[in-house]
Amino acid sequence: VILRGSRERGFEEVIAPIENLRVGDRFVVRPGDRIPADGIIVEGSSGVDNSFITGESLPVDLSIGDQVTSGAINLTSRLVIEAERVGRDSELSRITQMVMTAQSEKAPVQRLVDRISAVFVPIVVAAAIATFFTWYGFGLGTLQDAVTAAVSLLVIACPCALGLATPVALLVASGEGARSGIVLRKVRSIEIASKINTVIFDKTGTLTTGKMQVQAVTFNPASRLANEISYSIAHSLSRESNHPISRAIARHSLKAMSGASSGSSLVSLTLKDISETPGSGIAARTTVEGSDLPVILGSPNAITRATFSLPQVIKDAVLAAQSHGNSVSLLAVDGEAIAAFEVGDTLRSDASTVIAELTKGGIESWLISGDGSAAVNEIGQEIGIPADHRMAEATPDAKIAKTRELQAAGKKVLMIGDGVNDAAALAQADLSMAMGTGTDTAIASADITVMRPELRGVIDSLKLSRKTLSTIRGNLLWAFLYNTIGIPVAALGLLNPMIAGGAMALSSLFVVLNSLRLKNALR
Repeated sequence: VILRGSRERGFEEVIAPIENLRVGDRFVVRPGDRIPADGIIVEGSSGVDNSFITGESLPVDLSIGDQVTSGAINLTSRLVIEAERVGRDSELSRITQMVMTAQSEKAPVQRLVDRISAVFVPIVVAAAIATFFTWYGFGLGTLQDAVTAAVSLLVIACPCALGLATPVALLVASGEGARSGIVLRKVRSIEIASKINTVIFDKTGTLTTGKMQVQAVTFNPASRLANEISYSIAHSLSRESNHPISRAIARHSLKAMSGASSGSSLVSLTLKDISETPGSGIAARTTVEGSDLPVILGSPNAITRATFSLPQVIKDAVLAAQSHGNSVSLLAVDGEAIAAFEVGDTLRSDASTVIAELTKGGIESWLISGDGSAAVNEIGQEIGIPADHRMAEATPDAKIAKTRELQAAGKKVLMIGDGVNDAAALAQADLSMAMGTGTDTAIASADITVMRPELRGVIDSLKLSRKTLSTIRGNLLWAFLYNTIGIPVAALGLLNPMIAGGAMALSSLFVVLNSLRLKNALR
C-alpha cells in the first residue's frame, strides 16, 4: 500500500505492485507483513523481526525516525515508512547477491581437490585395467572373477566423496552464516581465519554503531521560547540537510515532538531563504510566535559569528561535548543561542566482551582510527584495548603502514572497518571484515561482511570459518581413507559390485551429513 499525495494536501492509500515503489515514496506496512524496501519510519511504532537479515532472535522495538530494512517483518502495529533504497539497491538484495557470489567461488583447497580429481579418474581406470589383466592373465580366477574385481574397483573408487567434501561444506556454511547475519563474501577467508592472531578495529561504525545519535540536549533557561518550539525549529532546519549530524538531530527532534501534546502542530514549520554552508550549518527564516525571525542550526563557531555571545550554560554544554569526543550543534533564533545538541556515536553494547574474548583466545586487538586522541583513548580505555595498541588521527596511509608493520612482524592481521578511508587497509590485511552499515567501498573490499548490529558477529565469523575448515579437512580425510582402504579390498576380489556401490553411496552420504553439522556451528 503506497501513500500518494503531499503533507499539505494529505495522503491517499493506493494498492500497487512492489515494482512501482520508488525512492521517496511512503508506504504502509501492516502487522504480519514483510517490509518491501529499506527506509525510515515516519509514522507509528512497532516490534520488528529482523532475524531474516541480522540473525537476531528477539524483535526490535522501532518508532519514528528509526531505520528499517527490506525483508524484516512488522509484528505488532501499523507503520508508515519512507523508502530510501528499493529493488536491487535494498539491503536484502545486496545480501542475496553477496551470498550467491560467495557460493560460486572456489576455495584454494577446492582447487587442490579439483587437480587431484583430474588425475584420480585416469589412475583408477588404469588400476581397474591392471586388476583385470592381473586376475585373468596370471590365472588367479575366471573371466567372471576378473571382471567382477575390475568393476568393483571402478565403482568403489568413484570420486564423489572427494568432489563433495569442500563444496557441500561451503554451501552449508555460507547459508548458516547468512541466517546469522554473516556473509562470507570470499571463500578464501575460511582458510585464513584459522591463522588470525591480530585484529585491527576502526572506531566509528565498527566499535561504535556508526549511527550518529543525539547524546544530550541543553536548553538556555533564559530563552523565552518553550522547549517544544525549539525542537520544532531544530527539526525544520535539520531535515533540510543530508549531513549525518543533521539527520540525527532531525530524528531526535521528531521523537521529542511526537511525545508532546502539541507536537503534531509544531512539526510543519515553513522555512524560507534556506542556505547551507558546509562545515558551518544551515540558516533560514521562519515565523516564530507571530514574528518572522532568522534561525540557524550549526557549529559553535558559526553561531558565535552570528550572535553577540554564548550563554554560559551553552558554553558549558559545548565544552562537555568536546571532552566526550562528540560533535555539538547549536540552535540560534534571532541572534540568541537557545539550545545545544551533543551528537555522537554510540559504543556497541558488546564491544568490551568481544575484546575480552579475543584476548582470552590469544588474539591481540588494536584500535586505529582517524578520530582525535580524546575520543580514541576514551573508547579504548572503556573496552580494554591497551594504550600502546591505540592509534588516533590515522590517515588511510597510516592504517596501511601499521598493517604492513604488523605483518612484517609475523602477525596474521584481520582488519575490521566500515568507511571509504578503511578500504585500502582492508585490502592490505590478510583477512578483512566490514560491518553491514558501512560504505559500499568498504564492503566491496572485505572478505566477510557482518550484517548484525552486534560486534559479536566478529567472534562468530572466526568461529564459523574455523569450524568450516575443520569440517572440510574431516571430509577430505574420510574420502582419502575410504579410497585408500576400498581400492585394495576391491582389487583383491573381496567385494562384488553391489556392495561396492553401496559403500560408495554411504561414503558420499557421510560427507553430506558431516557437512550438515555446520548448521549448528553457531548455536
